[in-house]
Amino acid sequence: MKKALIIFISVIVVIILSFTIYWNLPIEITRKSDIKFGNELIRKIENYKKTNQKLPENNDWQTLEKLGFKKDEAANPIYTSDEHGNFELVYFEGFDGPYL
Repeated sequence: MKKALIIFISVIVVIILSFTIYWNLPIEITRKSDIKFGNELIRKIENYKKTNQKLPENNDWQTLEKLGFKKDEAANPIYTSDEHGNFELVYFEGFDGPYL
């Protein structure tokens, strides 16, 4: 009985330690695939801007899907552009951030 309790407590401690270590890793490690996908989207948007002399419209999903955006995916970056030729990609995670 005592041995089973020690094993159970050890497993719980390892789980808590693993979660704490993962939680404190830098964003570059934990969100590597999101950063890579965002960089690909940025490259495609900039190429679109060079060829069409304008940014895609915020709600033009036909064009945005051709550039690689996924309309139905909850983890997709939010694309916004302004009248000055600037654009922004934001990943929302939970209530606060991180904003990549």
